[in-house]
Amino acid sequence: MEIIQLLLDGFLVALEPTNLFLVIIGCAVGLFIGAMPGLGSVNGVAILLPVTFIVPPTSAIIFLAAIYYGAMYGGAVSSIMLGIPGASTAVATTFDGRPLAVQGKADMALVAAAVASFAGGTISVILFTAFAPPLAHVALAFGSAEEFALMLLAFGTFIGLGGDDIPKTIFSILIGLVLSAVGLDVLSGQPRLIFGDIPGFFHGINFLVLAIGIYGIGEILWTIESSRGEVQVSQAVVTVRRIIDSLKQMGKSIKTVIMGSFVGYFVGLLPAAGATPGSIMAYGFAKTMSKDPDSYGKGNVDGVAAPESANNAASTGSMLPMLTLGIPGSPTTAILLGGMVIWGLEPGPRLFVDQTEFVWGLIASLYVANFFSVVLNVAFIPLFIWVLKLPFTILAPVIFVLCVVGGYAPTQDMHDVWLMLIFGVVGYLMRKLDYPMAPMVLAIVLGPLAESSLRQALLQSEGSLMVFIERPISGPIMGVALLLFLLPVFKAIKAKLTNSKGEVNAASGG
Repeated sequence: MEIIQLLLDGFLVALEPTNLFLVIIGCAVGLFIGAMPGLGSVNGVAILLPVTFIVPPTSAIIFLAAIYYGAMYGGAVSSIMLGIPGASTAVATTFDGRPLAVQGKADMALVAAAVASFAGGTISVILFTAFAPPLAHVALAFGSAEEFALMLLAFGTFIGLGGDDIPKTIFSILIGLVLSAVGLDVLSGQPRLIFGDIPGFFHGINFLVLAIGIYGIGEILWTIESSRGEVQVSQAVVTVRRIIDSLKQMGKSIKTVIMGSFVGYFVGLLPAAGATPGSIMAYGFAKTMSKDPDSYGKGNVDGVAAPESANNAASTGSMLPMLTLGIPGSPTTAILLGGMVIWGLEPGPRLFVDQTEFVWGLIASLYVANFFSVVLNVAFIPLFIWVLKLPFTILAPVIFVLCVVGGYAPTQDMHDVWLMLIFGVVGYLMRKLDYPMAPMVLAIVLGPLAESSLRQALLQSEGSLMVFIERPISGPIMGVALLLFLLPVFKAIKAKLTNSKGEVNAASGG
């Protein structure tokens, strides 16, 4: 009952006219920032942080949190409509969102993204409200060994339960891991794989540069080739009836949405993990659970619902270690943490006792921001659909310019623009040769996290691999991951035995 009373007091703070206005403005600005390739929640919150110094600290953090929430919704827009991830958190949405848009079902994909985002945000905020202190301690129990086991499990889902060609999947993962290793060594600081001391490679390969190149530029090249010069304008339409039908169809995705919400929230709790790994892992698990995994990557609504519910849940989950432990769960919450320190708010367990109005006002504002984000998102669907109806001769140059801006924005280095163009050609060739791109994207996201976790765990155990097996949490996770890696071998042996048995039966019958 005490939590309910505190939450009600928080709503009184969040619904004050000034704070409510800031929530609505923050959600709208976040939606735009998330939809613009190359911006994303990190840049949006960083750019607008100085603006918040003119309002009280509680209003400031509410405004920035609303931008964060709106950006999580907005990232799906350009992923679905243009095939360009608005932010790294929305890359997994591109896998099935763009094929749905090409099939004239953009409204269905946008509704699925909005509803899944709302569900993920709601579930995560409820978990945040009810279990904040205990969940923070659970996150602390995850050390380097557990984090590496979790990353290995994510790779295992793509290899053991994916419907793609296994050798090609493994090749894609290995290429992604190689690309993730470019730059400075995470422990020693020594340069590696920098291709003859090219300065641009010292900061590594920016994940967003790779994603925009593969999915943005690659999509343009593929469309031009497949249309043979006669690109058709999308026949996507939007009506109230179609939106209602899309909402009804979301009932079939309820299990996927719940799964994505819990996976995203849990990954968001882990320090420095964030929403990007959570969304990609949720996509992998959704494909694993599906009765028709082959449909993923070709326009499956669940392929939109899973990552969208996960990235919104992760955005809330990443705030928990920030508030309770003073450890940012994502790059965006690291900026929020800096803002809190500037405003004189000291994160940690005492924050819930000493700054009750601030904490519960922020938690209540997440409920409000979640509501206004889904309302704005659904309201703008007709506008988003209108973009698809533009002739390709107009749309292609616009997409190309957005790709260049998105490739340049993160580091403001022309090296990344050239790199993005190269990745565009690579993405086109991979699609032409039928290589799955999702595993490579997964590898370049999780590669640095997996490497640092592996090396830290081995340093702590003085080189003993038993640390991954002996620990009570990492041991079972490693067991499941290894089973997934071996599953294709078991399937191949079973298929060979079945064929041999069939041949023997056929010979005896003959």
